Amino acid sequence: MRTVSIPAGWPATEEQARAVQDELRTKVVLDEPGPPPGTGRVTGVDVAYDDERDVVAAAAVVLDAATLEVVAEATAVGRIPFPYVPGLLAFREIPTVMAALEALPCPPGLVVCDGYGLAHPRRFGLASHLGVLTGLPTIGVAKNPFTFTYDAPDTPRASTSPLLAGTEEVGRALRTREAVKPVFVSVGHRVDLDNACAHTLALTPDYRLPETTRRADSLCRRALTEATRVRNP
Repeated sequence: MRTVSIPAGWPATEEQARAVQDELRTKVVLDEPGPPPGTGRVTGVDVAYDDERDVVAAAAVVLDAATLEVVAEATAVGRIPFPYVPGLLAFREIPTVMAALEALPCPPGLVVCDGYGLAHPRRFGLASHLGVLTGLPTIGVAKNPFTFTYDAPDTPRASTSPLLAGTEEVGRALRTREAVKPVFVSVGHRVDLDNACAHTLALTPDYRLPETTRRADSLCRRALTEATRVRNP
C-alpha cells in the first residue's frame, strides 16, 4: 500500500478548483473511439473515506478484458485533500487514485471510474479529470444520474436512453441487467459513448455494476480498514 501526500499547490478553495477544471476541460479528447471491448486490459478505480480520521483509500484493479480475471491490483492511502463539495469530488480522490495507478506493475489499459465524465455540471467529472492527467482512455459508470434527466430504458439488457442536460446528451442510461435499474455511462477521455457503453456491457456479465467497480470497491474498503486500524491500534 502506497502512502500519498497532498500534492504541492493542490487547490484549497472552490474558486481554485473550478479554475483548474476550466483549464483542464479544454484538453479532453472526444474524437477517439477507444480500445475495442473485450481486448487488452481494463482497470477499475474506486475510493473509500473515513472523514472523522481524515483518511482516503484508493484501489486500482486490473482485469483481463477477455476473461475478467484479475491481473494486478494496488492501493494507496492519504489525507483527504479537499472538502466535500458537489461537483468537485475529483479533488478529494485524484491524488490517491493516481498513486494507486502508478503503483500497478503493468499498464492499466482502459480505466473505468465509479462516477462521471462528461455527465457533470461542468462537463469535467472524475473520469475526464483522471484521463487528462494520465493520458489514459477513461469512462465513467455511475450508480445514479446526478442532476440529469432520462427516460427509463426498455426492460431488456443492453437497452439505453439518453442522459440529458436540457437537450444535450451527456451520457446514457444503460440497462446492464434485465428489469434492473440502469447504470449511467459517460465519456471520460479518449473513448466515444458507443464504445463506453459496449465496454460497460462487457464488464457486467452477472451483476448491475461492472466487475472493475465491484472489485475496486471491495479492495479500497479493505485498504481503508487496514489504514485506520494502523492509525488507531
